[in-house]
Amino acid sequence: MKIATWNVNSVGARLPHLMRWIQEDAPDVALLQEIKCVSEAFPYETIEDMGYNVAAFGQKSYNGVAILSKFPLEDVTRGLPTFAQDTQARYIEAVTNGVRVASIYVPNGSEVGSDKFSYKMAFYGALGDHATQSLSYGEPLVWGGDYNVAPYAQDMHDPALSGEPRILCSVEEQRALRTLISQGFCDGLRQVFPASQEAGKGLFSWWDYRAGSFNRNKGFRIDHLLLSPQASDRLEAAGIDAHTRGWERPSDHAPVWITLV
Repeated sequence: MKIATWNVNSVGARLPHLMRWIQEDAPDVALLQEIKCVSEAFPYETIEDMGYNVAAFGQKSYNGVAILSKFPLEDVTRGLPTFAQDTQARYIEAVTNGVRVASIYVPNGSEVGSDKFSYKMAFYGALGDHATQSLSYGEPLVWGGDYNVAPYAQDMHDPALSGEPRILCSVEEQRALRTLISQGFCDGLRQVFPASQEAGKGLFSWWDYRAGSFNRNKGFRIDHLLLSPQASDRLEAAGIDAHTRGWERPSDHAPVWITLV
């Protein structure tokens, strides 16, 4: 069972890219972020014609998350249950083929110390509260998404940026993501490609549009698939489809995937 996460940066603008990737990569489940459209405007028919069931939680022009699956989608939840006051479309979960999956778009935070940064930290707190409950069920659980944090120095092109007071790298953000993982998740990609090994170096999922960042591989690993112990025991392979970032007018993110036996 192949599960992927991808911040598509507008499903309307990137629909041809999404269709191409689905045809080439054939994930069983695709967790999408930043669809940037209301739920009613999602291209259901196009995706369903490609053999997928779809659940979307959208918002006009911003944010938005979706789950695509070759299997039926059950017990769909839209919105983070522990963050009822949130008005933004950033969380959707469902059970599919015996695995509970979630597509998560953590706020960017804009600037360390800003109101948007406080919102980001509050979102992480609510995510942690929901994780406590979700992990207690003892079921295969995969939380995929754009977490907007590179958790360790090895997850950024310049390790010296780690801990700097800037978005994606700050101590507060790194601590929030590490705390979430320590509740009982494993980092799917790092379980297959430890940062200490050569194959684990230079693995990034996001590159700025500016200054030729992709061609220079000046990226950050901010898109993650977090697995419960029951899912981790079934982990077989993982990877990043970085080549999609080289397509014409691409998303600034690349899909990250795992396979479960």
